[in-house]
Amino acid sequence: MKKIVLLGDSIRLIGYGKRCAELLGDEYETVEPEDNGRFVKYTLRGVLLEWKPLLEGADLVHWNNGLWDVCDLGDGPFTDLDEYVKNLIRVQKALRGYTDKIVFATTTPTSPLMWGHDRNRTIQYNKAAVEALGELGIVINDLFSVVDADIDANISEDYLHLSPRGVELCAAQTAEIIRKTVNG
Repeated sequence: MKKIVLLGDSIRLIGYGKRCAELLGDEYETVEPEDNGRFVKYTLRGVLLEWKPLLEGADLVHWNNGLWDVCDLGDGPFTDLDEYVKNLIRVQKALRGYTDKIVFATTTPTSPLMWGHDRNRTIQYNKAAVEALGELGIVINDLFSVVDADIDANISEDYLHLSPRGVELCAAQTAEIIRKTVNG
């Protein structure tokens, strides 16, 4: 049985994570921390410390970070772009200590009504992440495009998290990419 570890922010925790595990079914052992991975540096901390036992024996790790990082709390993005990319690279390096099969999911768009989030900044951060991680052989799961196809239907009333439809679409794509990557 292949062990799949899901890491990431609330889009994973209260979004696609549980449903993805259901879609993968009994042929995979799918685990995830009960903790929200928040921003990339928080995920790095978890990978280097608390989540080590969870990562042991992983055949594939799927992870996302970005919503916190791109959020402008009034003085610019929470994490500047260069720091974001450097820490994504640090996370993938730490994950390589467990498996060479790593998938990174792009940051999902938010409703235009969500404060602190700018569509163009999210696109810019995703582009930089895809370029940096793609060069390192990380498989990319483009959740941005999945949600962006119909933001009104795929984002919940809080303007940030996935709606039930968004959860289903993101979980289905994530399960498909996991299957292809872990067995490919």
